[in-house]
Amino acid sequence: MSDLRELYQEMILDHAKSPRNRRAIEEESQQAEGFNPLCGDRLSVFVRLEGDRLADASFLGTGCAICMASASLMTERVRGKTRAEVDDLFTRFHDLVTGKTASEASTEDMGKLQVLAGVRDFPVRVKCATLAWHALRAALHQDTETISTES
Repeated sequence: MSDLRELYQEMILDHAKSPRNRRAIEEESQQAEGFNPLCGDRLSVFVRLEGDRLADASFLGTGCAICMASASLMTERVRGKTRAEVDDLFTRFHDLVTGKTASEASTEDMGKLQVLAGVRDFPVRVKCATLAWHALRAALHQDTETISTES
């Protein structure tokens, strides 16, 4: 079990130090802002849709390692998904990190997102892991209010 935990920590650190998709999307994109006042995480999530499918997703911002890794992993995972698929993934990810997941079967196709499951043992860190996801949903629904973990 400790080997697996080390692997997960390495992946989180890798995505935090070298985040994927850390850039703005200029052409015909939608965006939303997110802020976690407890940790100081602040980011913008950008999405470009082609019809109902996410053609591209990215983010810019600063934050703790969990927040940056989660945003990086999220942008990799949601590309090419439909809005409905993203909504389903959001729910399953949220359940994973809050400990609401009923069984391993419901999370077995979460892929690399599984590395963030350990935050459920640290409730304050759940907000760090989910901030980018809440901003993603706001961008998809063109919600212009800044998303805050405290509202």
